Amino acid sequence: MADENLKGAIVQDAESGRVLMLAWMNDEALRLTRESGQAWFWSRSRSELWHKGGTSGSFLNVEELSEDCDGDAILLKVRAEGPACHTGAESCFAPWLWRRVAERAKERPEGSYVASLLDKGPAGAARKVGEEGVEVALAAVCESDQRVIEEVADLWFHSYVLLASRGLDPAQVEDELRKRIR
Repeated sequence: MADENLKGAIVQDAESGRVLMLAWMNDEALRLTRESGQAWFWSRSRSELWHKGGTSGSFLNVEELSEDCDGDAILLKVRAEGPACHTGAESCFAPWLWRRVAERAKERPEGSYVASLLDKGPAGAARKVGEEGVEVALAAVCESDQRVIEEVADLWFHSYVLLASRGLDPAQVEDELRKRIR
């Protein structure tokens, strides 16, 4: 399949508007998507069609499909049944740190600090968040700016691990913060 026959497909959450992923579609993927109501794509690396969710169970149910004015890009508005990203993150455009934590949570590699924290469950992750929160507060009062940055980095990291331990995604926190904007 020649690349000139492919169209970029932007996948967007139908409810939140969040961009979930970018993939590629050829005519056959487009036809299968329209017929089935679920997203199909063309894998450039494997040179084959793939049904998103066919092996992972993370299907993308298409609510709206439209092409741009030139007919060379597609917008899919979907309701996702699970994470869109292969790392386990809701979006392939999630922050790099979250993608790493989600990937480690999914794969649980031997020797991974994230995996070891997750093995302790939400209570273990919550203890680390509590410890790091106190360290941030103390650094803010009596240590250098660099120490504050280092401690906030630890707090953010451990907060991501806590979210992963509960099966939550930082995008949900962002949604909550957006609701609070006045």
